[in-house]
Amino acid sequence: MPGSASSPALKSLRRLSCLGLAMVAVGCSSLVPAPKPVKISATALLAPTQGSQVSGELGLASDAKGAVRIQGKIQGLRPNSEHGFHVHEKGDCSSADASSAGGHFNPTGQPHGHFDSSAHHAGDLPSLRADTQGVATLNYVSRSISLGQGASDVIGKSVIVHKNADDYTTQPAGNAGPRLACGVITRTPARN
Repeated sequence: MPGSASSPALKSLRRLSCLGLAMVAVGCSSLVPAPKPVKISATALLAPTQGSQVSGELGLASDAKGAVRIQGKIQGLRPNSEHGFHVHEKGDCSSADASSAGGHFNPTGQPHGHFDSSAHHAGDLPSLRADTQGVATLNYVSRSISLGQGASDVIGKSVIVHKNADDYTTQPAGNAGPRLACGVITRTPARN
């Protein structure tokens, strides 16, 4: 009987309707936006080691691709001088000479080197260059460290300003000399 539930035309129409609904459902699901990567930020307040006048404040922020921008100012340096600057493995600035911060942050076991070379410590950063007032301004993007994820996470580590420039070759620390300032990298609470 035409129009009955068992007619071939009605069955074909139902199959097409179901197929159409399935395609709409799949198509609609692709319109749902993917979750955005979580951006994480941190700060480091650098305090002078014993006998030093060097101090400063840094802000660190991850971008959508996982790179970390480091910005800030460090003062109390010799005018027109250059100083090694690194992330160190421990977030401990309690000793008078900041030796409690340990060595350079190096989760992949690389030799010390230039921050833009293929082989270097994750914590190898550009040397700081002080102006005529003894102030260094930093604005650098690192692809070697991360915030809040993976082996390269620097939250809870420390940053160190050294007395001398980093030669980027001498092992294990670039012959950068004594530590002038130390600050622990602390995650900034998320804003609502």
